[in-house]
Amino acid sequence: MAKLPEILNKTVVAKSRFFTVEEVELRFSNGATRHYERLRAGPRIGAVMIVPLLDDDTVLMIREYGVGVENYTLGLPKGGLEADETFEQGALRELQEEVGHGARRLTPLKALSLSPGYMGSRLMVVLAEDLYPATLDGDEPEPIEVVPMKLSELDEWAWREDLHEARSLAALYLVRDILRARRETNVIESGL
Repeated sequence: MAKLPEILNKTVVAKSRFFTVEEVELRFSNGATRHYERLRAGPRIGAVMIVPLLDDDTVLMIREYGVGVENYTLGLPKGGLEADETFEQGALRELQEEVGHGARRLTPLKALSLSPGYMGSRLMVVLAEDLYPATLDGDEPEPIEVVPMKLSELDEWAWREDLHEARSLAALYLVRDILRARRETNVIESGL
């Protein structure tokens, strides 16, 4: 693995309520220097994306407005962690706010990033199983539509025009593969 570039300077060039844009001057191991801009991330993973399983083949997706693409999009429930929340606590809260369910079993799976060339933030994918009805008031400006999706139909769903958020797609494929592996293990253990 190559030696990490040396950070020569970091300067905040813009700041809003949600974003800090930082210019970073780097020197690479071959002596080349470059200036990059990035959205600065906090010191830890501060968000969760939940894959809520209603049963072994049904995921509860949500349809909500995405201002970045100026349209309604289909994806997985997600949100930022509140101060001192664990991944599991944040996932349970977001699940209740956005999907109207709680989960008896929450399993953090993998941290995902989006555009690591200029964004430092990551979110934790959390598998939610053994769901039960439970709601909390959220901060959404309008009701969120809950859309059940069959994981067995993921290869077709992945081509839908309204399902394009990369982290949602990656999380769905991860969970589909986890469930397949579980089924194969159960078959082997049962001697079939």
